[in-house]
Amino acid sequence: MNTMIEAARSIASVHKDRPGGLLPALHGIQDALGHIPAAAVPAIAGEFNLSRAEVHGVITYYHHFRATPPARHVIHICRAEACQSMGADALVEHARRHLGCELHGHSKDGEFTLEAAYCLGLCASSPAIQVGDALHARVTPAVFDELVAETRCSA
Repeated sequence: MNTMIEAARSIASVHKDRPGGLLPALHGIQDALGHIPAAAVPAIAGEFNLSRAEVHGVITYYHHFRATPPARHVIHICRAEACQSMGADALVEHARRHLGCELHGHSKDGEFTLEAAYCLGLCASSPAIQVGDALHARVTPAVFDELVAETRCSA
């Protein structure tokens, strides 16, 4: 755990003197570690001369940040207005049932993390999801199931 804290501190120190540097630091930490460990929050706060509560508030405000490690495969379902108008809420419900977990949770087999996204940029092709780094448009429940099956097989 100390190496995670030191990695978080090192990444935060690169951004600490930049205006608005906390968000790029948090993105960098999550990119490097897969999440922002709670144990690293005091070190991050110290680098930015902020309270732990202020840093925790930023982490919990933004849906993108996670405090626990993700599963091997992360699925983001867009929840922005265009996707909602084209069935994203029903797709989220289907994904929850299919994977057996809530948003921000892990599937029963531990292979997938289900996350919400608030615009994947495919508004004209809604609803959209992202599986790992790959974007998918016009996703139906059947397409979702196919993508999950393909991802399981390719792992």
